[in-house]
Amino acid sequence: MTDFLLLAFVFLVAGVVAVPIASRLGLGSVLGYLIAGIVISPLLALLKVDIVSLQHFAEFGVVMMLFLVGLELEPKRLWAMRMRLLGLGGGQVGLTALAVMATAMAFGQPWTISLAIGLVFALSSTAIVLQTLTEKGLLKSDGGQSSFAVLLTQDIAVIPMLAFIPLLALPALGHGTTAEHATSGLSLVDNLNGWQTALVTLGAVAAVIVGGSSLTAPIFRFIAAAHLRELFTAAALLIVIGIALLMSLVGLSPALGTFLAGVVLANSAYRHELESDIDPFKGLLLGLFFMTVGASINFALLAENLWLIIGLTLGLMALKVLVLLILGYIFKLRGTDKWLFALGLAQAGEFGFVLLSFTVANGVIPADLADRLLLVVALSMLLTPGLFILYDRVIAPRYSGAPEREADTMPENARIIIAGAGRVGGLVDRIMRSADIATTVIDFNSHHLDVLQTFGVKHYYGDATRPDLLHAAGIGEAAILVIAIDEREKITQLAQYVHTNYPSVHVIARARDRDHVYDLWAAGCRDIIRETYDCTLRMGRSTFEALGIERPIAERMITAFNETDRRAMLAVADVYKPGIPPHENAEYVTRVREMLEPWQTELRERMEKIRADADQ
Repeated sequence: MTDFLLLAFVFLVAGVVAVPIASRLGLGSVLGYLIAGIVISPLLALLKVDIVSLQHFAEFGVVMMLFLVGLELEPKRLWAMRMRLLGLGGGQVGLTALAVMATAMAFGQPWTISLAIGLVFALSSTAIVLQTLTEKGLLKSDGGQSSFAVLLTQDIAVIPMLAFIPLLALPALGHGTTAEHATSGLSLVDNLNGWQTALVTLGAVAAVIVGGSSLTAPIFRFIAAAHLRELFTAAALLIVIGIALLMSLVGLSPALGTFLAGVVLANSAYRHELESDIDPFKGLLLGLFFMTVGASINFALLAENLWLIIGLTLGLMALKVLVLLILGYIFKLRGTDKWLFALGLAQAGEFGFVLLSFTVANGVIPADLADRLLLVVALSMLLTPGLFILYDRVIAPRYSGAPEREADTMPENARIIIAGAGRVGGLVDRIMRSADIATTVIDFNSHHLDVLQTFGVKHYYGDATRPDLLHAAGIGEAAILVIAIDEREKITQLAQYVHTNYPSVHVIARARDRDHVYDLWAAGCRDIIRETYDCTLRMGRSTFEALGIERPIAERMITAFNETDRRAMLAVADVYKPGIPPHENAEYVTRVREMLEPWQTELRERMEKIRADADQ
């Protein structure tokens, strides 16, 4: 028990210390976890910790991550991705495997070993790439969606690889103890012939699909009757672990099985409940997995073969980048999306550890060669955050001043320009068009605009923050600019630019939060809409009504709150200093503390008067 607590304490301290430091330095959480694992590896060796076994346990974080990814994908959306899955994903796996195989054969390896190495290195790290893309807000971009399609294809491809690799076995190598160990566990397909195994496997997949669609709701309704929050968490873990266990028993990838279950449950009323229950476990286990990758690096073997391992790692990553750039060009990825796609997927993946152990166990790759290849896998994963830093600091800024495809020709005499065609800008456009008021909507997500085009909605491609494009869109003659883009800094910059250069244009800007309102106010914008403010007022009104207050009275009370809040914001706007957090601005804090109690007293009295007048 003491050993377990000590081990848990070591990993938690390493993660809690290293990740905030790495994030503050702009390195990202993944690199923080990897560095933490490297730092504590001597201590783990001293404690005689079995890193490999711990890594197998931590890989369950990948399983949970794919379950959560599946929850975000409706089956119809998955079907819509079929061309990317088959073209980009299939092309990447096939071309990379062949290119690595040819390279290995050129270095004198037999074709069987070369092909096995090609299959192992064709895979990328789902854990690192998805985690990093999500953290950086790049998953929804064209490059992020293409990367996701390739990662999904790779995870599916692991299954045929596991079936095919034993056919490459070399009799001289024999079968290792790992194979004997693997066959000693529980299995539903042991001692079955080919068609029987296929039937059992298909039955397991069908059970996941049918069970996910028909049993989840009754199970959660039954659990809800106990009114215990922890039982929902237990049930969510039960679903994920149960599906992973079933897939393992029939020889399939647990990650693929849980992803399939997530897709089935994507339309479930309990989707968000499952997501919120699983997400904390996923994050902790992924952090543990990354630390075990860092700790598993064999520095003694690396020192003996330093330049060889570094050369193989850099050569592999360069080869994968080349293949991905070619595929990106064929599938019309341009600019930053093409480089994000190529650099993000350039590493080997966590399934490489599994497949290399599997090849040794089945007599396909010699153990000494597999040990060196394991170092290549680990080192490539360790270098991946550096590639994302290269993308952020070198490549993305070079493309920031140029469009990723040629901007569309803008209509003349636009009276209303809407920057952003997402969930805010798109809805504003619909409202205006319902009143027969023409708008010019500009957005730089080409895939999103192509989807809208299929429904007959015409928007225009371009970066609305570029002065030349704004001029082409007719900003000088426009009456209104609605800023509905996502990036906080770009919203402020665009509002300031238009206020300075086109003061006659009425700017309506979307603010992310209260502090952003002050930033926009300092930039000269006077028509600011907080993202969640209006819906919050409506929720407050509904709460009053649920307490038995009649709607007209509730609306007057909410109006009183709104007026008071707006006056309060104006009263402190002049002491707000852009770039300085409010809690670190002494003048701002003093002003708020001075006015807080008087304003609350005034508002309380107004509320009481409204209710008293209604009772008369």
